[in-house]
Amino acid sequence: MITAEDLAARLDALGDIGVGPEGVYRLAWTEEDAATRAWFERQTAETGLRFERDPAGNLWACPDADPPWWGIGSHLDSVRGGGRFDGPLGVACGFEIAAQVGGRVAVVSFADEEGARFNTPLLGSKALAGRLDLPAVLDRRDDDGVSLRDAMSMAGIDPDRLADARPWLDRLTGFLEIHIDQTTELARAGEPIGVVTGLGARTRLEVKLRGRADHAGTTPRSERRDALSAAARLIVGAEEEAGADSTLDGEPGPLTVTASRIITRPNAPTTITAEVRLWIDARALSFGPIDAWRERLEALASELHERSGVEIEFAVASRTDARVFDRTLRRDLIRATEDVVGHAAPELVCFAGHDAGVVGERVPAAMVFVRNPTGVSHAPEEAIDLEDAAVAARVAALTLEAVA
Repeated sequence: MITAEDLAARLDALGDIGVGPEGVYRLAWTEEDAATRAWFERQTAETGLRFERDPAGNLWACPDADPPWWGIGSHLDSVRGGGRFDGPLGVACGFEIAAQVGGRVAVVSFADEEGARFNTPLLGSKALAGRLDLPAVLDRRDDDGVSLRDAMSMAGIDPDRLADARPWLDRLTGFLEIHIDQTTELARAGEPIGVVTGLGARTRLEVKLRGRADHAGTTPRSERRDALSAAARLIVGAEEEAGADSTLDGEPGPLTVTASRIITRPNAPTTITAEVRLWIDARALSFGPIDAWRERLEALASELHERSGVEIEFAVASRTDARVFDRTLRRDLIRATEDVVGHAAPELVCFAGHDAGVVGERVPAAMVFVRNPTGVSHAPEEAIDLEDAAVAARVAALTLEAVA
């Protein structure tokens, strides 16, 4: 039986890779990323599996049996200042499940799931699904000016072979992912785990605002073209325009908008801002409310341009479809919770992006969430009880024993 102690041993073996006072920094294609790969290779060997790395950098722990296999796993990279469980929990559970079920189960850790360095979320799973914008995505640069192409090359991945990852997904019959709950929903319900019905639609806009640098003290208000002032009004307007509801599989849900990142130039205390790069994240249960919101936002941008003289340009940085998870797998997981917990697990909808949602385009997929008392995610305060995680692992193992 999978225990909390089993999971603790695997997670403890990750040690303090990329862990600092402000959280976890394990960005893709870095030294920290390479260190987590070494951990994955050790876990693979200890579990009696075979290590492989596909052309997109996804890590595979494969059984001796010929494919197709059932997949279980998540990711090992993090956001800047993230927590210890988002991603690694699912991979650690995957190894324990593979050790118990054996034979027909492969553990997968997807590359660059968070996309924190190059704004390339879900890169590894999108490569498997054939959904990367190649070769354009390879020209994206991090804050130091390093291109994704160069970073992948330095990490031992040939960027010109990214498209060759697609056939690797044919190795999987289906896929399960265990993940920390990113809300307090399970905690409020008093439930250790939940089964995810589906994922909402997501769009991330990159907005460029171009004004004119000038002296902060001597430039009259009527002569200013202040890009940062226009960006502030656009941020407030983006939130105020997010009022529509949406549906997924017939269920209502909210439209959530977040101004998630901003870069200004010249970023000097006595100079009016000349340029702003702003990222705005929008999530709903379908694209309809998101697209309608974007139309209203672009109308607001036109008004701001007329008032301020600041040029405002929109581009789609990423766009991910809503995903309803496989109904048969969800039913099997709920039946397994009746055996493990004593009653059916609740179902919930998630508004974050996950690899299971991407590979679910081509193979049956599902997710199990583990209770997070803080509800905090992408931050050091995220927390779980490994006893709850062991429940999730036992439910997934029981399900895979039945279907594999």
